[in-house]
Amino acid sequence: MLKTSKTLRAGAFLLTAISVALVLNGCARDPEKRSVSELAVSGTKSMFRTDADMQKVLNKFASFDAKAVEKTTPTEARLQPTIADAVMAVLADQKRDASPEALVPGVSSVDRTVPGAAGNMQARVFTPAGSGPFPVILYFHGGGWVIADRVVYDGGARGLAKQANAIVVSVDYRRAPENKFPAAHDDGVAAYKWLANNAASLNGDPKRLAIAGESAGGNLAVATAIAARKAHLTAPLHVLSVYPVAQTTTTTASYQKYADAMPLNRPMMLWFIAQTTTSANDLKDPRLDLVHADLSGLPPVTLINAEIDPLQDDGAQLETALRTAGVSVERKVYSGVTHEFFGAAAVVAKAQEAQQYAGQRLSASLKSGM
Repeated sequence: MLKTSKTLRAGAFLLTAISVALVLNGCARDPEKRSVSELAVSGTKSMFRTDADMQKVLNKFASFDAKAVEKTTPTEARLQPTIADAVMAVLADQKRDASPEALVPGVSSVDRTVPGAAGNMQARVFTPAGSGPFPVILYFHGGGWVIADRVVYDGGARGLAKQANAIVVSVDYRRAPENKFPAAHDDGVAAYKWLANNAASLNGDPKRLAIAGESAGGNLAVATAIAARKAHLTAPLHVLSVYPVAQTTTTTASYQKYADAMPLNRPMMLWFIAQTTTSANDLKDPRLDLVHADLSGLPPVTLINAEIDPLQDDGAQLETALRTAGVSVERKVYSGVTHEFFGAAAVVAKAQEAQQYAGQRLSASLKSGM
């Protein structure tokens, strides 16, 4: 009964937030935004599925009444509020210090550039407290290869630096549609080559490298590990892939069940794929279609999925493909949370748990390289 009353209050807040947004925007609904009925249906489903702290973030996200990504141009989509913005708003409501130093004590960061496949890329380097040299993790942000950057995904990368006691280098690879597939994947390989040769300049240990990423970045993490093996580069000791895009169809059971979920849904994924690819042949490329790639010889892999996510089955399919290829893999599905939960550790308990789990898995492999 208590949980039901909480979810009803959450739903009431969500619908009130939508109503307020409608009043502020006038009677006519912006055609680039989701309809009130779409929001109501999605919100009602969400409030009965999600943990209370996750729902609080989703309610704040809904209150922004942003344009639907799939109804915008890429330029407009990059300006829309994010789950990271919602986390900051929840922290403000809680009157908590939202500075990075307060949220993740003992980790410093600096922005710099690193070489990509077609010029320099912006990057953020997170360094834990201590003397080093530290293991180094190359990290790829999410955003469907189209939106977001290292700033939006600061929470996940910074948390990994703390939990794994490792330097994390988060890079802003080239985004589509200005730079379509395989630009981001080429940048991923270039960044890894640079890191393998220059880890020591960051106070890192070049023999203890790992790769990590979220969503589209989770795809890039696995694809980059495969490319490193093919190019006979220093092998990463671990790959962390958080709710990855692992194949290019949108017909799995989780795509159908969570087709209208927040903050990621099936229409958005179709839009991301359309913006990123040039032809149907791209959809068959093993760098995107990881479940049909040659996965043999990869290091241990950790997969993290959210329950309320169209990409949940992508993780399941990738786990099966990795096991079939003889790769050591462990996968956890976190109930009651959605896509993008991983970086919300400041306000979502399951995100803190997932970051701790990821850090433990990474640390165990990275220590083996000492």
